Amino acid sequence: MKSVTLNNGVVMPAMGFGVYQVPASETERVVSDALETGYRLIDTAASYFNEEQVGNAIRHSGLRREELFVTTKLWVQDYEYDDALRAFDLSMRRLGLDYLDLYLLHKPYGNYYAAWRATERLYHEGRIRAIGVTSFSSERLQDLFLHNEVKPAVNQLETHPFFQQRAANDFLRHEGIAHQAWAPFAEGQNAIFTNPLLKAIGDRHGKTVGQVILRWLNQRGVAVIPKSVHKERMAENINIFDFTLTDREMDEIGSLDTGRSPIYDDMDLGTVRGIGTYKIHD
Repeated sequence: MKSVTLNNGVVMPAMGFGVYQVPASETERVVSDALETGYRLIDTAASYFNEEQVGNAIRHSGLRREELFVTTKLWVQDYEYDDALRAFDLSMRRLGLDYLDLYLLHKPYGNYYAAWRATERLYHEGRIRAIGVTSFSSERLQDLFLHNEVKPAVNQLETHPFFQQRAANDFLRHEGIAHQAWAPFAEGQNAIFTNPLLKAIGDRHGKTVGQVILRWLNQRGVAVIPKSVHKERMAENINIFDFTLTDREMDEIGSLDTGRSPIYDDMDLGTVRGIGTYKIHD
């Protein structure tokens, strides 16, 4: 799987590049390296504070706009209808783009119904090719699309060997919504890069643990957006299409599932309050 056809016919690369926690001072160089390495999907967000630097790298890349797939995200603070429209315009100015490939509601808190209806308007106006969400549980996602016009094209979920999102993956597949993994390496939690099982599988294929994880996700039909600030690691991460994990290896990796996130608990009241009230601007 090298690309995903979304439910509106838009083709999205199955392998992308994320810039979460990349400092603004490093972002232009890092994204330029990613584009030179062969990545064509770049994933950023208003709350990452590096959209302008992503746009600079795109402009200086020499690539045609239609060769690229650019994603950014709307933060919870701007979920009121008019605020969402203004926030989108600001993101587009920072990116320096005429249109966006994918716009996501960043978290399932606040007035996401108003925000969704604003993104529907932008989608119908042709300013966004596809719209979707991030970190929506299946019940919230279903409620959203049952009561609105445009069905989300993507749900970006924390997904990795320790939190495999099997039920969510089944639901998304059934509903025709693409599953894209954020934090495919679990942000390094649980010593993932030295996990004996993943390392043994990698050794059998002559691949790194990171490549094994990304291939495992790919074979499950999950798109990925790994991040690295090192060009050699970027090249490793994108080089996953020359080997195939066996059914037994897929099952072995399946045994690592803990059924919960090692990063944060989105059912924790403090977490919900912290994310839901976090402000990215005055």
